[in-house]
Amino acid sequence: MKLLGVERVISVSAVGSLRDDLPPLDFLIPDQFFDRTRCRIATFFANSGVVAHVAFDKPTCTHLSAHLADACDHAGIKAHRGGTYVCMEGPQFSTLAESHTYRQLRFDVIGMTNLTEAKLAREAELCYATISMITDYDCWHPQHDAVTLSEIMANLNKNTENVQRAIREVVRSLPEERKCKCGAALAHAIVTDRRLISAAAKRRLAPIIGKYIS
Repeated sequence: MKLLGVERVISVSAVGSLRDDLPPLDFLIPDQFFDRTRCRIATFFANSGVVAHVAFDKPTCTHLSAHLADACDHAGIKAHRGGTYVCMEGPQFSTLAESHTYRQLRFDVIGMTNLTEAKLAREAELCYATISMITDYDCWHPQHDAVTLSEIMANLNKNTENVQRAIREVVRSLPEERKCKCGAALAHAIVTDRRLISAAAKRRLAPIIGKYIS
């Protein structure tokens, strides 16, 4: 996507709710993530000989997230602005103990994607925002066991229809020029002395660091 000239990434994922007031079929536009993954490559700089530390206190693009939320409003979709998405490793779902712990930590939704994508997008200086489509309550909920797969799939299909409307709306409304800081995330992040970066690393990372490395 970076090589194609993409500047903004909008992701969509199905999630479970960790709050009573976030029911199935609502959307959440998270502004925070909590990492519970263990086995994922989350940087372009691994084994490259280049060290870079991008800021990640705000892991999503606030500008793009705001446009997403506005698009949901215009499309008549109930979308909650802000919240924490806890990203678990999967492919198994949570244990009951884990689900209760996440609620005690005041997390809002749970899923198995997004977080690694957000980290890579930040390193690639791409704006990143996500729509979390709530399909059901996580296993903490007393009625969780009564929910059938067919009900979850029906919610997922309805959410898919809604999110397509929201994406069409946001694509029409996005300004051409970015006004956020995502496009300069690496400006002060590269720690390695430029003179010590190998030619191979420069070639491999050219789409990411090319504008900073001569």
